[in-house]
Amino acid sequence: MTEARTLTTSLPPNSTIGIIGGGQLARMLAGSAARLGFRTIVLEPGTDCPAAQTCSRHIVAAYDDEAALEDLADASDVVTYEFENVPLSAADHLTSRVPLYPPAKALEVSQDRLLEKQFLQQAGLEVADFRNVETPPDLIEALEQFGGGVLKTRRFGYDGKGQHVFTSADVSVDEAQSVFQQLGTGPFVLERLINFDSEFSVIAARSADGKTCAYDPSTNIHETGILRRSTVPARLDNQLAERARQMAITLLDALDYVGVIGVEFFQADAGLLINEFAPRVHNSGHWTREACATSQFENHIRAVSGHALGSVQRYHDCEMINLLGDEGTQIAAYLSEPASQVTLYGKNQVRPGRKMGHVTRVF
Repeated sequence: MTEARTLTTSLPPNSTIGIIGGGQLARMLAGSAARLGFRTIVLEPGTDCPAAQTCSRHIVAAYDDEAALEDLADASDVVTYEFENVPLSAADHLTSRVPLYPPAKALEVSQDRLLEKQFLQQAGLEVADFRNVETPPDLIEALEQFGGGVLKTRRFGYDGKGQHVFTSADVSVDEAQSVFQQLGTGPFVLERLINFDSEFSVIAARSADGKTCAYDPSTNIHETGILRRSTVPARLDNQLAERARQMAITLLDALDYVGVIGVEFFQADAGLLINEFAPRVHNSGHWTREACATSQFENHIRAVSGHALGSVQRYHDCEMINLLGDEGTQIAAYLSEPASQVTLYGKNQVRPGRKMGHVTRVF
């Protein structure tokens, strides 16, 4: 990676924050940036992306378009991103031209499940047992070792995509080859099947001067691999909740991170295990806008612009529900609830399972 440029002072109002990606996370980041007096420029190839409705300017170009990246760097005082699959070539190009937060190292690690798990282990953080898998014989050998497992693509899997569960080691070479063809060319990582009581996540933040904070954990319920509901407080005792917050902060420090991160956990028989992390604001942290003194979106903007982090104090118990597909057009019942807040993402095309918005209920 190219030597990174860094902020030397906090950005004043009317400075410009560049955002790579124009989805709903960028849309909400742009709203928080505007609230603090910052302008935003979004680089996104889609002409009608959600963030185009809230940002100050929209550069319509591919994420690796060098001319567009130069334009973004020239017009921005700092650049951030809303998704973890930003091309590393783009991150490397930008990092020599303008401060880029979170750092490109976080992208490099999070884009490859094998590197991610190895990095977490090196940082002293627990993960499920895993094996690198590149060929069908590799898979069969790993399944025999684990007695089954979850095969995942090392790159580009999200919302349950790019995965296959093996409940036993009884798999032939032909069956292994068939799964490879279904999932793509690989390489893959096989994770041991684990018994867990719940899935939960911690949203944490780290400022440019190394100060950290972590929100209360949320219990997460998934359906067909897609996050359906996040509930706070999580189904964890206070000791485990604090342990999870400290694990997230350990990861932030190991990455020399700036910004907000989402860390997903299993509460397993073997203790707390990290499933994966996302170097960005996170779906399971949307509730922070309604329930906390400072939302994840504002704290990300504060961090990447060189300012102090805001309080993560939680004032309400709450639940966040993703609105998928047609649910995004059926909001009257939620709007009639006095303690519910509806957020829609401005997406014109409705597809089954597509995240169209979310609703947060506070208690």
